[in-house]
Amino acid sequence: MTEIPSAALLDPPGLSAHLRAGGAALFPTDTVPALAARPEASRQLWSLKRRPDHKPLILMGADLAQLVATLATPWHPAWLEQAERCWPGQVTLVLPVEGPVTRALHPGGISLGLRVPDCPMALELLRRSGPLATTSANRSGEPAALDAQEAHDRFPRLPLLGPLPWPASSGIASTVMAWTSSGEWDLLRRGAG
Repeated sequence: MTEIPSAALLDPPGLSAHLRAGGAALFPTDTVPALAARPEASRQLWSLKRRPDHKPLILMGADLAQLVATLATPWHPAWLEQAERCWPGQVTLVLPVEGPVTRALHPGGISLGLRVPDCPMALELLRRSGPLATTSANRSGEPAALDAQEAHDRFPRLPLLGPLPWPASSGIASTVMAWTSSGEWDLLRRGAG
């Protein structure tokens, strides 16, 4: 464990600028800490995590309107209803959306996981940075980091959202629900939400 240097902590405007410049960063959520980058700079997340290429990333936004605008695709009324019921919160919705963001976060895929976390610190960052490609702050196959110190220990060269301490998280990954071709929700993973 190495102490987190004050220079590694960036406030929301500073971290947003770092992300907009193409960098990766760490920030808290209501489930587990996130490793993040802008969608157009998301390729680095697979490398940092040593994550298999076939495993998609999640698009995290500040609110439903931000995600709808970013994807620029019509939303089924049932998707909107479920999003309004679940967000902000510990639920990831996997929707059959195509386009440049899906291609960046789920290469070769035709669906994308979306989430709005219930963490004021994360939401402030996301309002400034715009939606971010995210994944849990750990190497692939290892347990998720549970706090800022663990996230820093795993990725010591990346900046973190300040100030510390981060708000407590559940320590459990989000629940994941996917919209099926038959027009209903399928529970893919029971998690924190």
